[in-house]
Amino acid sequence: MAPEIGILVIHGIGNQDETFANGLINKVNGLLKKIGVDPGAVAWEPAYWANLLNKKEDDLLKNLSKDNPLRWTCIRRFVINVLADAVAYQRDQEEPQDMYRLIHAKIRGSLGNLRTKLGGEDKPLIVIAHSLGSVIASNYTWDAQSGNKYSLGANPFERMETLANLVTIGSNIPLFTLALPGPPTPIKFPPKGLPENLKAAAKWLNFYDPDDVLGYPLKPIYGEVVIEDIAINAGSWLSSWNPISHIEYWTDPDFTNRVAKLIRDVVDAGRNVPKKLTAEAEIS
Repeated sequence: MAPEIGILVIHGIGNQDETFANGLINKVNGLLKKIGVDPGAVAWEPAYWANLLNKKEDDLLKNLSKDNPLRWTCIRRFVINVLADAVAYQRDQEEPQDMYRLIHAKIRGSLGNLRTKLGGEDKPLIVIAHSLGSVIASNYTWDAQSGNKYSLGANPFERMETLANLVTIGSNIPLFTLALPGPPTPIKFPPKGLPENLKAAAKWLNFYDPDDVLGYPLKPIYGEVVIEDIAINAGSWLSSWNPISHIEYWTDPDFTNRVAKLIRDVVDAGRNVPKKLTAEAEIS
């Protein structure tokens, strides 16, 4: 039997590799067992787009430093990996293969892979997006809802019409609103075509660490569309008190415990199981 819901995981800035979501997936699947959910009910799909930029960023630094005395190479590499991703993710009306379109094509392809894992059906979708990935998820959904050329999916699933939960972590969406001529227009959430039983469980949760200088609350700009901004202390004693916390959300218990319960609620909503009858066991 095919899984009941699909989870798309979108990474953010930095020099990522294809294993970026492994820790999250393993941790959450273990937690699901504890609260009475078969991990087989969930299909996961990491949306990996960094390979579009990693080599370009490495080549850029090599070229700039080849015949020039540049110090602090490690910090420069970090700055390029972080800033170049955001700079490159731009729309160019005159360029049919700009990075915005290429990254969105990666997202659409990952959604297609996930739909295949779901038996080729338009089942409930959860998106977990980190950092710049939250901007990508929001833009892709907005484009799909607007019917514009940047995110034309082949089916309701690829067009985010079955989006039942959106989870953003370390989101820098507010910084990107500075490029807009007026107040930001949020995505329509939950999507209007989502069945009523799933709408009842639909949430946009935004996790941020107050020490994470790249992660921000979203309700001040998007209001009631975001159900809750959740401040957590992400990471270990070495990282939770400083900006390194930006990369520590993935396996932090304050985050993964809430995600596991969110998944349980969507699975139960899809089965039309009343909330009072959901598994009583909680994660200790």
